[in-house]
Amino acid sequence: MSFPEGLRYTEDHEWALEENGVVTVGITDYAQQTLGEIVFVETPSEGDAFGAGDSLGAVESTKAVSDIFCPVSGKVVEVNAALVDSPEIINSSPYGDGWLVKIASDDISSLESLMDAAAYEQFVGELE
Repeated sequence: MSFPEGLRYTEDHEWALEENGVVTVGITDYAQQTLGEIVFVETPSEGDAFGAGDSLGAVESTKAVSDIFCPVSGKVVEVNAALVDSPEIINSSPYGDGWLVKIASDDISSLESLMDAAAYEQFVGELE
């Protein structure tokens, strides 16, 4: 399992990467391994607005359906369209090509309350 530095992590197993006020969101390696083969992804539409902690979609695997929670408040500026036809990209590249949405955040400071890689690794270790 990998826990890349430079990302922020939620207790619901989303990751967030902020670049110039835009936050890329995905699910962690731990989440995709726990879910198993991802077969469907429900994402929001560009322009949809969310508060931190709101459900912005879901991932469905052969084992379960799990909500995806927004780590920051803001508006969706891009959705990973590749996941519509190939949701399994999340399994092979959860921190790369498997990103879910990009959000123009109106409160970047909320990322500071999320876990860094070391804290998330410890959090996951306590779950197992």
